[in-house]
Amino acid sequence: MLANVIVIALLVLIVGSAVLYIRKEKKRGVHCIGCPSAGSCSRSCMSNQKKHAKK
Repeated sequence: MLANVIVIALLVLIVGSAVLYIRKEKKRGVHCIGCPSAGSCSRSCMSNQKKHAKK
């Protein structure tokens, strides 16, 4: 019973911190959070590379 509570609390903590990180980055104006050059890339970031790779 206690182990279940600990696991649930850890999952809530991890998901909550991920959501807060995404919100913080979006407020800063970062378009592609996972991109290494997220602060300085264009709005389309990786989407252009994916489109050209498929063709």
